[in-house]
Amino acid sequence: MQLQNYYYWFKDAIPHHVCDDIVRYAKSIQDQMAVTGGYGDKKLNKKEVQDLKKKRDSDIVWLNERWIYNAIHPYIHAANRDANWNFQWDFSESCQFTKYKKGQYYDWHCDSWDRPYHKPEEPNSHGKQRKLSVTLSLSDDKEYSGGELEFDLRNKDPDKKRNTHVLKEIRSKGSLVVFPSDVWHRVKPVKRGVRHSLVIWNLGYPFK
Repeated sequence: MQLQNYYYWFKDAIPHHVCDDIVRYAKSIQDQMAVTGGYGDKKLNKKEVQDLKKKRDSDIVWLNERWIYNAIHPYIHAANRDANWNFQWDFSESCQFTKYKKGQYYDWHCDSWDRPYHKPEEPNSHGKQRKLSVTLSLSDDKEYSGGELEFDLRNKDPDKKRNTHVLKEIRSKGSLVVFPSDVWHRVKPVKRGVRHSLVIWNLGYPFK
């Protein structure tokens, strides 16, 4: 699938008090070490933790509050329409609140997989795949440095030279970006302070 728009962003979309409420609520829940898809829910040994942290190093909390989805969903629909993706989707996974402290990062990755979910016990996600990803900035850009969200715009074509773009437009609190889940991206290491963000993956049946 050839993309004309690799992402669609909204500056200062979510009110600051809503962002602060998300951070406050997430901090009331015990966080956990972030993992990547290949590790699942299993307990990791020391070597696996070391290998994981070469790829991803951050702490997360899972959130499922309806008021959070209600604040963000209108922007997903607007981006899907205005960027001319028009993807069919009907379910959002749990929100992932992420805390990046100094030195933490998430290296190059994409959010989608080659095959749809096989989860018969979860009918809302069974047979579906990630189609649209959302990242919401919850920290003011003065609270941290580094931690930039960067995209690789080659559209998964290994024969093309890497074409990267740092998305400075969403550095301010309440700004968000929506992008197709197969677009490669990373969070660069935080140099100072703490970066808080919220990610939501939105699912639909496979493309035809």
